[in-house]
Amino acid sequence: MITVDNITSHEFIGLNTEIVQSTNPQVIGLNGRIENETKSMFRINTENGTRSIAKSTSSWKFSIDNKDIVVEGAKIAKRPFDRIGGKA
Repeated sequence: MITVDNITSHEFIGLNTEIVQSTNPQVIGLNGRIENETKSMFRINTENGTRSIAKSTSSWKFSIDNKDIVVEGAKIAKRPFDRIGGKA
């Protein structure tokens, strides 16, 4: 189960997110559901179509158990397999 304390150890596919800070001001406020994730990118389904955004250049807001948490992209810019604990 995803919680505020362990979100960075989980897969993000299927979660809703919003960019709250970015080196690219044009993407601040972009929100939608994460469709796919690679080591360095999220593919987000927005109301205006699908966008691929670099994880490390933005801060991402997620709502877990009715609590908002902001995660710095640099902290999650790993392959999902590595972040989830697939390597011993």
